[in-house]
Amino acid sequence: MPDLLWDDVQDLFDPHLMGSLPDVCVPGTTAEDWQAVFDLVRARGWAWTYAEGGVAGRLPRAAEVLVRQEGAETATLHVSPVPDVLAVFRLFSAGEVGFDVDLRELRGQRGVDVLCAFLRAIGRRLRKPVLMSPEGDYGNPVLGFDPAVGRVVLLVDPRSGRELT
Repeated sequence: MPDLLWDDVQDLFDPHLMGSLPDVCVPGTTAEDWQAVFDLVRARGWAWTYAEGGVAGRLPRAAEVLVRQEGAETATLHVSPVPDVLAVFRLFSAGEVGFDVDLRELRGQRGVDVLCAFLRAIGRRLRKPVLMSPEGDYGNPVLGFDPAVGRVVLLVDPRSGRELT
């Protein structure tokens, strides 16, 4: 049984309402958590590209990336859990694993299932919540992986936008 059904969440996958690149984050992380994400990407065999300042290179240890000098080029990790779906991780700080997904790539039940599986894999590996918020609106997640129940859950009513309790 899917974590979420397209008919229930399609409003949350509307790029006009959510922004086309909603923000996904795992708050309260460490360099070790980032390393666990790197290891997960490799273990799952997901396609990936690491770059600093747009220049592709080898994927270093997370601790190396996260201690770079202020003003250093932005480090990104592009991950495709399935073909035609891309998550872009930006390595700004050890304290939060953050990435964007493109809602235009996540249409229909297949897209919901791909996103849920990706969030679940990260959340289970880190044993932490993984929260998706509208683009630029970090404080108001609409759905996320809940480690207490082991699946992705709605955090707001998709039709009203009201927080679920």
